[in-house]
Formats: sequence, structure tokens, C-alpha cells
Amino acid sequence: MESVAKIRRWVLADGVSIREVSRRTGFSRNTVRKYLRDENVEPRYRLSSPRKGRRLLEYEVMLKEMVELDLRRPVRERRSMRGLFEALVIQGFEGSYDTVRRYIVRLKSKGGPLKGYVPLEFDAGEAVQFDWSHEIVRLGGLDQKIYVAHFRLCHSRKPFLVAYPRESCEMILDAFNLAFAFYGGVPRRVIIDNPKTMVTFIGKGKERIFHPRFQALMSYYATEPVACNPASGWEKGQVENQVKTMRGQIFSPKLSFASLQDLNIHLALRCQELAHRPHPEAKTRSIAVVFEEELPSLRPVGRPFEGYSERVVRVSSTCLVQYDTNSYSVPCSHSLHKVSLRSYADRIVITDGKTVIAEHERCFERHQK
Repeated sequence: MESVAKIRRWVLADGVSIREVSRRTGFSRNTVRKYLRDENVEPRYRLSSPRKGRRLLEYEVMLKEMVELDLRRPVRERRSMRGLFEALVIQGFEGSYDTVRRYIVRLKSKGGPLKGYVPLEFDAGEAVQFDWSHEIVRLGGLDQKIYVAHFRLCHSRKPFLVAYPRESCEMILDAFNLAFAFYGGVPRRVIIDNPKTMVTFIGKGKERIFHPRFQALMSYYATEPVACNPASGWEKGQVENQVKTMRGQIFSPKLSFASLQDLNIHLALRCQELAHRPHPEAKTRSIAVVFEEELPSLRPVGRPFEGYSERVVRVSSTCLVQYDTNSYSVPCSHSLHKVSLRSYADRIVITDGKTVIAEHERCFERHQK
């Protein structure tokens, strides 16, 4: 309003010409005349259309086609906005990620309402969040469904991923061993969902009875398990968001490896690469730098937990024990005896209660001997 008052004073009181006022202020002569007609008009500039990054103009059609192509794909195979940005960079785009992100948001939202949230803050070494995702990859030339364990340190945001053929208890125990070894320390709390492999009873509020083997894992590492309220994924929102972003950044397009072991090597390397990106809050530092600062706040790992599920089984007259539809051999001297079968993520160990009598690589096919 100060500009309007000055324009009106120059013209109406001082007799300055409209052309001179236009020269002094930079406003067009039509704008000056508009302010002279109505003293209540507030000077402002309205965009006739949203601003677009100049560097994006020549890639706009390409980006729009990429977004439309992704929307026709199954949800699990769609790329994240970061993945689309990186694909555009390969084509020669030199602009910023934010320019691409804003364009994709406008393209997808079409003016939809924004959702509000209250961000959670975590001290160094305070917590890690855990969740599962199901992905489709090509292993040994065949498409297979795998189960990916996601971890995310809440303070530094450093991710860790490891894939398994099952989502069973022993896989969870193995995943936590690998995650703590990857981070080189143990946080004070573990924030999880409520799967039956980890939580056997859900009471009021935060009252839980944890699976005995998972509780033993938490006790061994002296860390506190915290289960979210049912249908309250925002309580572990960091890892929930990670599941979505990693699907676009890592698993799309579909990965292809000779074996699950090769896939897990790739996932560990990708987690290290992604840690060199800027921290979402401390934007002048990378996730890796913040993690190095957080590392002294983590407790030392020490020897890994014995991550197995155990059951008592009876040896058949053909000297076999059965687990998960598959049969494993034991020495003939234990025929028709009861033995203890320990299932690890990668092997089957059979004991007579004191000593190991047989050990086999675990088979994940069905009805094999």
C-alpha cells in the first residue's frame, strides 16, 4: 500500500507524469493508471501459470511421459521421485532434484489437500525402527518373492536392508544380528510393528507379551523393544517411508542376481551409497557424517546372538527328521529317538541335547530330502 500512496502523491499532488512514475517504480503505465483509479488496490504480482525451472523446460515432455509410464506399472514397481530424477540426469538434465520433485507433485496432486503431521525427534543412539517389505526380484533366472528386513537409525537416518526367503522368527533374529553388526553398535530402543513372530499378545496401550526368542534377543543386546499401537504406522514413520522410497530407488526396475547372497551384498553396498546423501534435517552434512557422530552413542555389539528357533522332533525309522516339509538326515544311531532341531536363517542344526549330531544347509524348496 505504501507504493500506491507514493504513486498517487507523485501524480495527483506533485504533477509527475505517468511515464516518469513508470520509469521510477518499474511498474507499467497501465499498472500506474490502475492505482490512480483505485487507492485500495494492493500492488502484487500474480503468476499466470506456475513457474517452471528453465532447465526443466526441454525435459518436461520426457519427465511427464516417465511419470505416466510409472503410473501404469504395478505399485511395487513404480520409481520414487528420486528415482525419476536420477533417470532424468542420465538423459542429460542438469537441474536440481527439488525442481523435478515440485513438478511431479503438481502433476500427481492436481491441487489435492496436504496432510499435516507432527515430526518426531530422536537423540543420538536412541532408537532404530524395523519393518518388513515384500519385493519381486529375479534370482537364478526366475522371478521370486522375497522378504526384505528394513532398519533405520532414527537420529542419523542410516538405512540397512537384508533379504530373506521367509518372514519367520529365525529370519528376524538373523536380521537384527546383521543390522547391529552393520551399524557397529546397538541403540537403546527398537521400534517395531506387532507381527506374531515378535509379539504374541497385545494388551491395552503399550502392554505387550513378546515372542520368547525375540525377547531373548532384546535381553541379550540389552535394548528395549517398543511395539507401535495397532494401525499406527506413523509411530515408526521413518522406516515406513523408507519402505516406499527404497522400492523406487533400489527395487525398480526389477533386480536380477544369481543368488540371494549376491542380492544381499548389493543391498549392503547400496545402503552405504545412499548414506552419502544430505541428511534431511542437517542439510549441510551427509547421513554418513551424522552417523559417524552418532556411533559413539551406540553400545558395542560384542558376539552375535544365537539366532535360531528350536523344537523337539522324533527321528524316523529311515533316520530322517522333518522341518518345513523337507527331510534332513541324522546318524543311524539316533533312529526313533527324540532330538532337538534348531532352525537358523541359513542352516539346520540337530543336537541330542548336548552335542551337535548333524548340520545341513537349509532348503527353502518343498518336499525335498
